[in-house]
Amino acid sequence: MTARRTLVALAATSAALLAWPLAVQAQADAWPAKPIRIVVPFPPGGAVDLVGRAVGRGLSEGPLKAQVVIENRPGAGAMIGTEVVAKSPADGYTLLTGSMSALAVNPSLYKATIRYDALRDFAPVGLVATTPGVLAVNPKLPVNSIAQLVALAKSRPGMTYASSGNGNFQHLIGELFKNATGVNLVHVPYKGSAPALIDTIAGQVEMIFDVMPSAAQPIKSGQLRGLAVTSAQRSEVLPDLPTMAESGLKGFDVSSWYGIVAPAGTPAEVVNRLNADIQRMLKTPEMRAQLLSLGATPLGGTAAEFSAHLKSENARWAEVIRSNQITAN
Repeated sequence: MTARRTLVALAATSAALLAWPLAVQAQADAWPAKPIRIVVPFPPGGAVDLVGRAVGRGLSEGPLKAQVVIENRPGAGAMIGTEVVAKSPADGYTLLTGSMSALAVNPSLYKATIRYDALRDFAPVGLVATTPGVLAVNPKLPVNSIAQLVALAKSRPGMTYASSGNGNFQHLIGELFKNATGVNLVHVPYKGSAPALIDTIAGQVEMIFDVMPSAAQPIKSGQLRGLAVTSAQRSEVLPDLPTMAESGLKGFDVSSWYGIVAPAGTPAEVVNRLNADIQRMLKTPEMRAQLLSLGATPLGGTAAEFSAHLKSENARWAEVIRSNQITAN
């Protein structure tokens, strides 16, 4: 009798194991059966938020016909909202608008306090866009090129540059620029791009490293003088500005980026369907125009390519932060 019960139990277990992949597949086929939540780990109105909302509209209007809810969960340098997604069910109904700061910089910058692993806790879905940095100076500064700025900075050690805070993308660009040129610049961190721009325009600080969405309008209006963009190619937003490489800093290529990730363990079928719809929307004139209006360039690519990008970016910024002894304080 005991042997018979054992055989029955084994048969039931085997049947359940055989049925499990079918159940998972059926769940993936039925997806999306309820609203999808896209978490933005920054306040409304910023570049990350606007990219997340653009993706949300694209998913709702595309083949998936998904209902999408945008949820802003700012705080702790984007770590609060990012952690929410890392700990959410891996069912395809919670996504994160990820950025370079949250997924590549924070793991090294906040190594002692961060509560998610950027490489293990997420399933990369797809890169959406990239945004170059911009080096701009107060118009009264007597320079019109990177070469002239470097020469002036070497003759006047201690010139100041503003950024929107310690350890963020703008600060990291400034440190890389110092490494590449050998100039001695003093970092002046602010709580956001707006006050940093105001003080640079007013001449309280001599130059600023900022992202394109913030810096483009002051440069276009003449309040600041743009010298170069930090990406490998010129920006379509300010096409007359040369790149750092064109300005003599060979190999200088730094851009922020935005992408969609899901919790680790999200079914591959769901990830692939999301990726396909993101690729579709990035090819539409409407999405392209919207991203360009933010100073961002559409990207795209497979989930595997995004995964490789994440690994490369984590290694790159870990070395920059370590070698320059950058902290969030």
